[in-house]
This record gives sequence, structure tokens and C-alpha cells, in this order.
Amino acid sequence: QVQLVESGGGLVQAGGSLRLSCAASGRTFSSSAMAWFRQAPGKEREFVAGLNRLGGNTKYGDSVKGRFTISKDNAKNTLNLQMNSLKPEDTAVYHCAARPSQSVLATMTSPAYDFWGQGTQVTVSS
Repeated sequence: QVQLVESGGGLVQAGGSLRLSCAASGRTFSSSAMAWFRQAPGKEREFVAGLNRLGGNTKYGDSVKGRFTISKDNAKNTLNLQMNSLKPEDTAVYHCAARPSQSVLATMTSPAYDFWGQGTQVTVSS
């Protein structure tokens, strides 16, 4: 079991930055691939970024490439998402997700993830 709690969301102006964190509890965090997903009102859940259990093989959604950076700290049981050059279309609830896996590949599809946090709201004003 992995319990996930996101933090760091808030209101920011376009062009600004935010850093999201996901605190994990449970013994399987270091063996879990992790990801960030987001969901805006009336829209489907969207893959934002993911990585494998070691923090490698990072992948990003096309809309955030070059602006967001995902990282994993197994010593601190924390997943982070640095978001720069934010745009109004980045407004959404952001969720972290965990998938215990020995694979070296990150996974971009939400059904593959077993554990989810409750989400943190990010609002970008124009």
C-alpha cells in the first residue's frame, strides 16, 4: 500500500512558477513508478509527467514539455513537479499516482496506476 498526499498548489499569474510535492507513506514507494496527472472541469484526466522507480526514463505530456520537471526522492519518499512558465490552460486539479513496478519504463496511462492522491488545485490567472 502507498498513501499519497499532494501539496503546493495555489493561485499564480501566467508566466509564474509553482512546485508541487507528493508525500508518500508505505514501504513500496522506492519500488514504484510515479506520475502526475491533471484534470480540469469538464475535461478528461491528462497525463502530465512520469518516471520509473529509480527516477529515470522521465516522460512528459506534449503540453508541458520544456516547462515542467518531475523528480523523485526515494530517501525522502517524495515526488516533485516543478512547473515554470505557467499558462491559464494549466489550471486543473493535479494528482500524483503510484504504480509498484520493476520496469525501467515510465507509464503514461492512468489505468496502470494503483494508488492516487486526493489532488491539489492549481489555478493560473491570465
